[in-house]
Amino acid sequence: MEPSPLTQQSRPEVFQQKIVELYEALFKDDDESSHEKSEGFWREFFLLRPDKATLRKILDTLSPGDLLQIQSQTRQFFLRAVACIKAGSAPADVHALDSSDIINVLAGLDQVDAVFTDFVAALDVTIRTGAALGTRQKAIDVALALVSGAHSTSLLSYFTHRDLFPSLMKFIQDSDTTSHALKPFILLGLLANYNKFEFQNPYRLRLDDFVNEGTIQKIIRSVGYTCTATRGKYVALQEDLPEGWSISTTLNMIGLGAIAPGAKTATPVIDPELAKEMLAQLPGNEAAVLLATYDFAHANKLFCFNFVTLPAEKGLEAPIGSFVSVTSYFLQHAHASLWTALYSHLNLIILRLLIEDQVLCKRICSDESKMSVRLCRQRSPYLPFVRGDRMLAASILDTMIDGINHNLRRRLDVDLYRRCVGIILRLISHLSRSRTRLNYHWSELFRSLLSLVRFLTTYTEDLKNLNNIDSLLDDLVNLIALSLSAGEAFLPNPAAYDDLFYKLVETGEILVKFRDNYDLGKRPTSSIDTLISVTTHYKQLLADGAQGRRGKHLTSAQVAGVIKQGYETLSIQAKEGLDGWTKYREADERTFLKKIARAAVEDVKSLVKER
Repeated sequence: MEPSPLTQQSRPEVFQQKIVELYEALFKDDDESSHEKSEGFWREFFLLRPDKATLRKILDTLSPGDLLQIQSQTRQFFLRAVACIKAGSAPADVHALDSSDIINVLAGLDQVDAVFTDFVAALDVTIRTGAALGTRQKAIDVALALVSGAHSTSLLSYFTHRDLFPSLMKFIQDSDTTSHALKPFILLGLLANYNKFEFQNPYRLRLDDFVNEGTIQKIIRSVGYTCTATRGKYVALQEDLPEGWSISTTLNMIGLGAIAPGAKTATPVIDPELAKEMLAQLPGNEAAVLLATYDFAHANKLFCFNFVTLPAEKGLEAPIGSFVSVTSYFLQHAHASLWTALYSHLNLIILRLLIEDQVLCKRICSDESKMSVRLCRQRSPYLPFVRGDRMLAASILDTMIDGINHNLRRRLDVDLYRRCVGIILRLISHLSRSRTRLNYHWSELFRSLLSLVRFLTTYTEDLKNLNNIDSLLDDLVNLIALSLSAGEAFLPNPAAYDDLFYKLVETGEILVKFRDNYDLGKRPTSSIDTLISVTTHYKQLLADGAQGRRGKHLTSAQVAGVIKQGYETLSIQAKEGLDGWTKYREADERTFLKKIARAAVEDVKSLVKER
């Protein structure tokens, strides 16, 4: 080994940082390293910038048995890190935070209760009153690492005994950028979901009572920004602008025209099979923010009001528009992976919560909610592309239709379809009760609903024993019956109403088979007889019309004429309460919410590792 010309000492063949030498000295499995390190060692240790990759590599190579052998070292490391954080002296406090977030091995700690109580208190104080925003952010990162890594253990009880909610909200309030609100809000979501069905979680109670509108709006803008970024990952893999539309015209359409001149680079073309694989890996781990969004929406009416009404900032989309947009991308790919399906379900529940609030539903179905929402067009069949602003209800209906059209499988996700049909039912119920005529391509909606009937009829043997299938069948049939009986109140013109009857008459024979396949005639909650009575009425009228023309087939125009004439003799015997629905109860979703909480925890673990 060649000596240094200055010191005449041997030089290492590979340069090694001083901090790495200290790691190796600390975690050796020998008698010398297990001794208490000197004050000088620890002072130098935390003054040096940590090399987290090397530290993680060292710990990853150790087996459980090895870790027990070095418990003295891990104890020293952790206790010293806590003391350093509490002291708050830069840069040692930041370096201690950087290092301590990957120390998952705490076996052998003496007086663990006192130490962890002290540790969580130190994080709390740092998040609330740290000397710099960056240091406070580091403390949040450490808390995220610990909470996600220990979410299924009793360690999280230290975070329920020490209420971090005021500190997290104070950090968001003090933050100067939208992105800074993301991690504390994600952390809040994890804490609020810790054993929430087993005991009274204090963070859930805090969400109920929180009324600081300025902080709520910062959170909502952060959610909207994250939804836009998540959608961008889908678009980066497969551009889905309608043919003939440029980046510039689309930016103008959604209010981002100011940045159009800089948008000159085209999305690279990716091999379709590779793109399919990559799409199945989405959404990214930042989607964990949707768990906290659900909890806030479920608990806090002020949050819901701001979520629906907060306008777009200059050059950006309205948060609710971004949320509906990314939901449409989730739903077109919900069948592709368990992760996408879970977040699709979660977003549908959030939409249900918003729509079940009658004040917000009125807003969603009014001109006040008009905005342009970019909806997914990555898979056929495609819905008509609508230029310009329209009521938010129309974009939500399109999103539900896409969910119905793009997830038809023999192993049907019944609950996904129940959620989509349920949201459509709640919107049409409001429109019919308020007699609000919505300018919308209703023919697409009715075509999708009746196509679902055809699918259910074709694959009865695969579907009839699935969980909750009876509930889906009732909701679907009753939704079509409600549209028939109340269509005059919400459809924009007679032509749209005629089209519904035309489509129903076309489906007549399938409806009979549908009824028989599932024994719907025996279900008092089903309106199938109402639908079949309408098709039977028109079947007779059309037969009489064809006979009058000496057996010739009627043209589509002639059929439409018969449908109009048939209104005079038609009597729709609809059941009462078709426009009713059951209000959301969280206890009914207990199993799903535990699943999505586990998914969010895994996403946060990945998010922490990326830092």
